[in-house]
Amino acid sequence: MKKLIALTVAVFASIHLYSQNNYVFFGSFNRDKTTEGIYVYRLDTISGKLSKITSFKGVLNPSYLTLSPNGKYIFACTESKTQNAGSVSSFEFNPEKKTLRFINSQKSGGENPVYVTVHKNGKWLVNGNYTEGSISVYPILENGTIQPGVQNFQFSEGSINPYRQDRSHVHSTVFSPDFNYLFAPDLGADKIRSYRFEGDRTEPLQTAEQPFITTNAGTGPRHFTFHPDGKFAYCIEELGGAVDAYSYDNGKLENIQRINTHSDEVKENFESSDIHISPDGKFLYASNRGDENNIAIFSILNDGTLKNVGYQSTYGKQARVFDMDETGKFLIVANAGSGNVFVFRRDEKTGLLKKIGKKLKINGVSCVKIRKY
Repeated sequence: MKKLIALTVAVFASIHLYSQNNYVFFGSFNRDKTTEGIYVYRLDTISGKLSKITSFKGVLNPSYLTLSPNGKYIFACTESKTQNAGSVSSFEFNPEKKTLRFINSQKSGGENPVYVTVHKNGKWLVNGNYTEGSISVYPILENGTIQPGVQNFQFSEGSINPYRQDRSHVHSTVFSPDFNYLFAPDLGADKIRSYRFEGDRTEPLQTAEQPFITTNAGTGPRHFTFHPDGKFAYCIEELGGAVDAYSYDNGKLENIQRINTHSDEVKENFESSDIHISPDGKFLYASNRGDENNIAIFSILNDGTLKNVGYQSTYGKQARVFDMDETGKFLIVANAGSGNVFVFRRDEKTGLLKKIGKKLKINGVSCVKIRKY
């Protein structure tokens, strides 16, 4: 009987521990260094409640965040949407002390950094700059310090939309599942650029056999993600309001489908933005801003193609970024335009979403990342 009681206590303790150690990181367009820019909250996985842990001032417009593989460091695009500026910054997060400490910054190699990613070995940082259309690469020291950039690729060509595609606009930089390749959707040029990544070289990005793949003219590829099985990849079009599905093999993409993220009634102003796949690989989620402000939900078929199964309102405006926890049970949306955040519980069988918890207000919230510690 004593053993049974002890086991029961241990089970409940582990459940409580799980619910207390899911941290959520938010970036924002704070516009002012004297105000909070980065926020850390704890997610209660029972109620969906977000409780503030800490925040950081002294940083301008941390528009996008990513975490190191060990979760110890946060890397941010900073001075985004700031004329003649742009940087990438490093912070140390201590979950035991509940502190966020600034480490250092480096110039981003182009105006308006919008996306940053880290290699699985934690030694390399890659950044995409939107306004000037460039990709920059930085070594990272073991203590989280970002070293000066070692590579910067500048692009200039645009496409057919004179208002949005006057020149290159790199909008994300995403590693392949094996981290041997890097893919960079270029909204301005209607291309998904790709490079081999050779981490043992001082300049790791090298020309790939397939240096780019062209998307439909005027569609504006934005964010990019891989299926957990590594056989398929998906890109969301900001201007075209669709998801492009690709088969993937050793650095090469081949288009297999293009499917709208919006209903037939919507003809323009899609502003589609972010894209993620559930950890089980069964569902894909794509956010629309513009006139809809929703998340399109797709089931993923065995051949990698998509089938629409529904839409979920984001309960705000301009859902710039959303994220799922590692279990796939929760999805959190950051509505940049309305400055609010909502937590959704995900039905693992249907893929549908249900809002839980209360609305969280964060002015200019631009990004969200979830991690269990």
